[in-house]
Amino acid sequence: MATLNTQPVTETKKPQTFSGEVVSDKMKDTAVVMIARYVKHKKYQKFMTRRTKFLAHDPGNTKKIGDKATIEACRPISKNKSFKIIA
Repeated sequence: MATLNTQPVTETKKPQTFSGEVVSDKMKDTAVVMIARYVKHKKYQKFMTRRTKFLAHDPGNTKKIGDKATIEACRPISKNKSFKIIA
């Protein structure tokens, strides 16, 4: 009798993507992208803007300050850089 190797199918996770604005482009092949998100304060029920800055790989320095950018998670490129600009 033939036995079939039934390996469990592993699903590939879709990488994280964020949209934000480029706030710095002074580094070589790197841009700082600021992501803004709105959260509700637990006690006061007021909506606040929380901002997070990510270092993203930008080969060729195509993005300039003020440009909109979409970033995607990737393997770590350096100590603080683990995103790349896709649009």
